[in-house]
Amino acid sequence: MVSKIPTSSRAPSARLVAALALACALAACGRDEAPQAPAETAGDVGGGTSQQAAARQQAADDAIAGLSAEELRTAASAAYQESRLYAPAGENAMEYYLALREKQAGDPAASSALIDLLPMSVIATEQSRDRGDYAEARRLLGLIERADAGHPALERLRASIDSAEQQTAQRAEQQKLTAEQEAQRTQQLERERAQQQQQQQAAAAQQLAQQQAAAEAAAREEAARQATAREEAAGRQAATPAPARTESPTPAPAPATPAPAAAAVQLRPLSTPAPRYPADALRSGTSGEVLVEFTVGADGAVSNARVVRADPPRIFDREALAAVRRWRFEPVPAPVTTRRTIGFAPTTN
Repeated sequence: MVSKIPTSSRAPSARLVAALALACALAACGRDEAPQAPAETAGDVGGGTSQQAAARQQAADDAIAGLSAEELRTAASAAYQESRLYAPAGENAMEYYLALREKQAGDPAASSALIDLLPMSVIATEQSRDRGDYAEARRLLGLIERADAGHPALERLRASIDSAEQQTAQRAEQQKLTAEQEAQRTQQLERERAQQQQQQQAAAAQQLAQQQAAAEAAAREEAARQATAREEAAGRQAATPAPARTESPTPAPAPATPAPAAAAVQLRPLSTPAPRYPADALRSGTSGEVLVEFTVGADGAVSNARVVRADPPRIFDREALAAVRRWRFEPVPAPVTTRRTIGFAPTTN
């Protein structure tokens, strides 16, 4: 990095290198070293964990800043497949997709993946807060804000983290934790975080894969049903006897040959991203399904999507329609109207 800075900028570059080294050191201390200072007061603790979260995120951002768009795309896909959805810092799909979207504004794959990852990140932030891991909660909160600055859960999460952190600081002040006890608590938090996040991300990745597989299976079943219907229609048309010929001095025109039945249109999905799970429904453990009817155009794009049936009503309709409108199929000879059932089931740890 230093070799790329002109000679005239040596002093600023030295300061930049020192700042980056300090950020990395702070992040490492947050993970591995026992704190040497006494417990922070309720007024100071929020700033302390905010600095830890910022240092940890800065170190993570620096690690991926030099990657190209294609390298980010490859790294994001690998992290997604390995269930590293939002952790660990600097090596997860959410950060890779955020960096890709920043390099290539409007990248559809990055935008779609971030929409799918946001509900899980909100839940992970709440769980980090509840176990007292405030630096991690603030790091995840920062990722949510980068992905969607207008997300409705941001203010609620920020206020709840501040409140919980102040209460923890007050308890720590009362208990006068020793440096050794605080170090043990930090190590325990790290172990709990790693174990819990690994389990949650694996379950979330499995749910996404199941939803996509169900959508593809439904597409195949619908295509088979349409093919069978066309074959039956062709068979009935072929079995209809031709009209009797009447005597006429002028030869009657030959009866028109029935057009062969149209070949069955096989809808082949190119991209069927899973719907976003509504945060309220996910927290309450609500499950259900939505039957959606839509038309696949000749270019493979989806239009005229509408809800045919929803159980329970109006809970998952909007997310199901939003997901279907993002689906893409291989081009077809003529527009095809079909139906798909999209299921929603909360993940159980």
